[in-house]
Parts: sequence; C-alpha cells; structure tokens
Amino acid sequence: MIAFENIKTIGVVGAGTMGQGIAQICAQAGYQTILFDINAPVLEKARQTSESNLQKAVERGKLSDTEKQETLDRLLFTGSMNDVHADFIIEAVVERLEVKHSIFQELAMINGSETILASNTSSIPITRIAAKIQNPARVVGMHFFNPAHIMKLVEVISGVATAPEVAETVYKLAEKLGKVAVHAADAPGFIVNRVARHFYVEGLKILEEKVADLETIDKLVQSSGFKMGPFQLMDLIGVDTNFSVTSSMFEAFHYDPKFRPNRIQQQKVEAGHHGRKTGRGFYDYTA
Repeated sequence: MIAFENIKTIGVVGAGTMGQGIAQICAQAGYQTILFDINAPVLEKARQTSESNLQKAVERGKLSDTEKQETLDRLLFTGSMNDVHADFIIEAVVERLEVKHSIFQELAMINGSETILASNTSSIPITRIAAKIQNPARVVGMHFFNPAHIMKLVEVISGVATAPEVAETVYKLAEKLGKVAVHAADAPGFIVNRVARHFYVEGLKILEEKVADLETIDKLVQSSGFKMGPFQLMDLIGVDTNFSVTSSMFEAFHYDPKFRPNRIQQQKVEAGHHGRKTGRGFYDYTA
C-alpha cells in the first residue's frame, strides 16, 4: 500500500458540497487534486464555490493572493472518470451501497492495487463497501463533516479487512489537511452520526407531536449552547442527505425503532425541499 509520504495526487469523486470542500482543502495542503463529477453543472458550481471560499480566505488574511492561485492551479475539475488516476482517492457520493461499489470497482480498474480507496460515508459500514472491491485491505473510511473546509473533525474508520497501515496513513493525511483525526471501529454511523442521530430524530418527533413548532425548537436548542438547532442543521447538511443517513442506520441496526426515519422529513425530500442547496427545506431561503 502506498505510504503517507508518497501521496502526491488525490482524487475526489463527487463534486457536491462535501466533495468540493474535501478537494479544496487537499489542494490547499499542497496536493495535486482531481475532482470528478458526471454532472457538469455540479462540477462548475464546485469550481465557483472553491474560488469564492478561497477569496474569502484571502479577505480574512488566511491566504495570500499567490497561495489562492497556487491552490486553484492544483485543482483539476473533470467529467471523465478516466482522469481519476491518483495515489489516494476518496468518494463523496450518495449514501447508496450499490453506487459506492460501482464507483470503487471502476476506480480499481483505472488505478493500481496500491492506491488507497477511501469513503466519506457517514453511515454505511466500511466492511460492506470493501466486500466487493479488489484488494479490500486498501479500503478505509475517511468521514469529514460539513462544511469540510471548516469543520475540524475527521473519523478514520477501519473495516474488517482494512490494513492497519492504511488507517494510519489516512490518520496522518487528515492531520496534514489540518484536521483533528480519530480512529473509529466499523459500526453504523460510527461515532458522531450515531450520537447525533437522536438530535434530529427527537426534534422531528417533537414537531410531529405538535409539542412545539420548528422555530421554537431551534431557538431553544440554540439558547442551550448549540450553534444550530436540528432543523437549521438539517437544512445546512441537506435534508435529503440527512434522511438517507437515518434510513441507512435504521436498516443497519435491524430496524431499531429509535432510528426510525420521520414522515415529515420524507415528505420534504419527496417535494425536493432539500435545504439551503435548493433554496427551501424546513426554512425558506428564497426571500
């Protein structure tokens, strides 16, 4: 498996909110970074967001104009999977196991057996992802938090087959990216999402039972010291993403009722109200 010091090029598959943020911080850390997405408008939005984020960093005195341009020069935006030839690759796509299997199987054919394949999954066990991938010892979890270019924590998850040296390489890489890394065993939701799931689920139950409206719930939680309430945070993360994670964990925990997805959230997803990214979620952002 490739050693940490030999990682020169990083590939990121999926140019949505998470993938864009991950690619940006990899390029900022000095790595040649390839960001792939099959959707051209999503890729273009990722380019614009990267430029905007870096410009804001310049304005805050965090980066120089030269460093901003050097970071952008290290970013390759591509719509061709064949361009994703790298020492280390992380996928940041939808929380669907069959999609992740398909992507990693294709990447395994494009890249050598030494390339480390990491998943940014927030709920699917790494062991399941690695099960259908050639050389599963190189498959590992690297779970960032939204927004990836700001949030400090990264969970490094080892599946049953993950080689210890691979997990250690990812841990070191996370630190190189300026993150606080923690090792986690392979369990649905890992650490943070397992703990946080009830933050969302109970908030939705309170809303469903008409104990209080969502604005009141969010305000009360914020007044208790949280930066955001559950509905504000779901809108930021993506109502669809959050619902997908809850559904995945519900299944993974053998349909334990405490992880049951909520119908209110499901309706939001079905209506296309996915939060800030669509202009409307639990709150309206179009005004």
